[in-house]
Amino acid sequence: MDVDYRLAFDMAPVGLVLSRNRTMIDCNRQVCEMFGASREVLIGQSFQILYPSADEYERLGARMTPILNTKGYYADSRIMKRLNGEVFWCHVSGRALNREAPHASGIWSFEDLSAQRPVKADLTGREREVAARLLEGMTSKEIGKALAISHRTVEIYRARLMRKYGASTAADLVHKLVAGS
Repeated sequence: MDVDYRLAFDMAPVGLVLSRNRTMIDCNRQVCEMFGASREVLIGQSFQILYPSADEYERLGARMTPILNTKGYYADSRIMKRLNGEVFWCHVSGRALNREAPHASGIWSFEDLSAQRPVKADLTGREREVAARLLEGMTSKEIGKALAISHRTVEIYRARLMRKYGASTAADLVHKLVAGS
């Protein structure tokens, strides 16, 4: 049986991107629909245009490198940005084709989580990072270590998140983050 790999790539139920040095060199239809851009607009662009801020793009790229070096793959859920400026929760998974140079070339999948987890509050980049790790079940100390900040700083961000979401407990905050309310 002949398999049309191009058709499989284009019609995959998740967004797929081939990258070189954090630049999109190919993408499928699902990515175009998810981010609200044509293939011609996305090809040749840095992944930075899909992030809420340049700072988040830089921090996440630096954080992914040692994980890609060690494991060869990386996955997380994070807030991304459509080209119209709308932010949404997205599950991102990627594999480095060369562990020694993890950003040199890779394949990345993107799954839009906005139907299950809408973004309601206007969050800063660091609040988005803390919220993503809270949803992974991490403690303040674990989040601090992952983000290279003190656990006390994490507590400050968590308190801000609780205030923005009107949450009375950490469990209530996680529930509201998941529900987007």
